[in-house]
This record gives sequence, structure tokens and C-alpha cells, in this order.
Amino acid sequence: MSAALFDDTAARLRACRLCRDSPLYGPPLPQEPRPIVQGSAGARLCIASQAPGTRAHSTGMPFMDPSGVRLRAWLGLDAGRFYDPAKVAIVPMGACFPGLDAKGGDRPPRRECAERWRAELFAGLPNLDLILVIGQYAQAWHLGRPEGGLTGTVRRWRAILAEPRRPRVLPLPHPSWRNNGWLKREPWFEAELLPVLKAEVARVLAG
Repeated sequence: MSAALFDDTAARLRACRLCRDSPLYGPPLPQEPRPIVQGSAGARLCIASQAPGTRAHSTGMPFMDPSGVRLRAWLGLDAGRFYDPAKVAIVPMGACFPGLDAKGGDRPPRRECAERWRAELFAGLPNLDLILVIGQYAQAWHLGRPEGGLTGTVRRWRAILAEPRRPRVLPLPHPSWRNNGWLKREPWFEAELLPVLKAEVARVLAG
């Protein structure tokens, strides 16, 4: 039942045109929607991300850009395992590229998407062991909005990972080049968190 549930939800999501035709928050999506989601009922690892970028929008593949290269290095995964829906679910806060802001950066994920689809998608992922929550929007959805923003949340990674929730949750910054400054200011991320992240991913996918 759960296998059919995720596949059915993903198919309906890919046909969704809510943000273009009946937007609830702000103007319509500025381009033709191309919802992107990956997964299956058997997936044990979920990447809860922000929204597709321009390259993902053009290719239909999530993290098909330098951010994806960095993320796969963080996880210790090659492209074959990363894009295997039987192992890895990728569920963004907004399934479509949200367009660019005045400074050339990506706009925030459309709020309509998470409200309409997120609970239903996760209902079809009953075997998840670990959710990697990437960036402030996914962290707010899965963890609430604690004091200290993204840095404060990621700094608490040990306590968050140890909480008795299922699936477990591990917060990460976005792997975008725009966060290079953050990575330099927070050397503990690469020295302390990344080794645990790689070990957890290897353990989850071997289970």
C-alpha cells in the first residue's frame, strides 16, 4: 500500500500547477512548473532540501549542479547511489524552481508546495531511518524555529541526532557555493560533523 501511495502522490505532484494557476502566496510562478521529487517506499535515507535550482529545473534532476557535487562528497555517495530512489528519497520544501530574485539568487521555496504535498509524501516513506534537513526552510519544517537560526540549529546536531524520534534527523547547511564563507567560519562542521554524517549514511544504506 505504501509503495503505491508514494508513487501516486509523486505522480500527482509532478502534474501540479498550483503555484502557476492558483497561487496562495504572492504572484504566480514565473516559469512553467517542473516539480522534482525522488523516492520510493523502501527508501531509508531522505534529503529534505530547499527547492530545485536552475540546472535542476532544466534537467529534471535534483542537485544536478556544483551544490550536488559537494553534497555527494559530504555524504560519501557516488551519483549512482545518490540517484537511486530505492535507497534515497529527495523531498524539497518546494518541488519547483521558484525563480530568481533581484540579486540573481534563488527565491525561497513556494509555501504552497509544502502545505499541499509534504505530509502526503512522507506518509509514503514508512521505512526512513534518517532525514537530512538542509537549510533553514527544511529545518523550520522538521525542527521548528529555535533561537540562533541555521548556525544554532546545525551546532546542536549531536543533540538533535540523539533525540528519540523516528526517523532520526540531522541538520545541515546548504551545500551552495554561497555558503563558502559559512564553512570557513565554522570549521567544526567539516572536522566533527562530516565524519559522523558519512558513517551514518553508510550505515543507513547498508541496512
